[in-house]
Amino acid sequence: MVVNALLSIRDFEEYIVLPENLGKQFEYVRGEILEVVSNNYSSHIASRISYLIQKHMELHNIKGNLTGADGGYQIGDDRYMPDFGFISSARQPKPSHDAYNPLAPDLAVEVISPTDDEKKLRVKIANYLSENVTLWVVNPNDETVEIYQAGKPATILNKEQAISGAPVFPELNLAVKDIFPMLDDEA
Repeated sequence: MVVNALLSIRDFEEYIVLPENLGKQFEYVRGEILEVVSNNYSSHIASRISYLIQKHMELHNIKGNLTGADGGYQIGDDRYMPDFGFISSARQPKPSHDAYNPLAPDLAVEVISPTDDEKKLRVKIANYLSENVTLWVVNPNDETVEIYQAGKPATILNKEQAISGAPVFPELNLAVKDIFPMLDDEA
């Protein structure tokens, strides 16, 4: 949902703290304020990814800071709220207390929800890449994951393939099928 168009970052910061906006999530993409709205299915997938990555981090003693869908980041001049974010402790020893972390994440995961605008998503992808963020775009409808890394062509993986966590999590080999809930007829 587009709230307004071509506003400054200051306008954005003033807008999101208005009393009527408390409890809502917003992104700032190229001068537009977008309310972030998800659904239970997309949220479930994001939670599953978070769980699997946390498990991997514990198993391999990887230190870093994780955020969920309400953890924001400054990406260039924009402000994003990926469904999952990770910053290594080497880059940020302690979690940020800012609404929008001034450091871009090492890994961002965007789970597509019905209200996402394809054009805005493509802008976000370009901006994440310009900040050297590894990005996973998860499409719940066709159960695919698009992997983006700066300087490399995008890769689209289906349920029969696995996500390599490199360069962020070199030992991670995550089956795409493991991030999508199994339906009763698949069990």
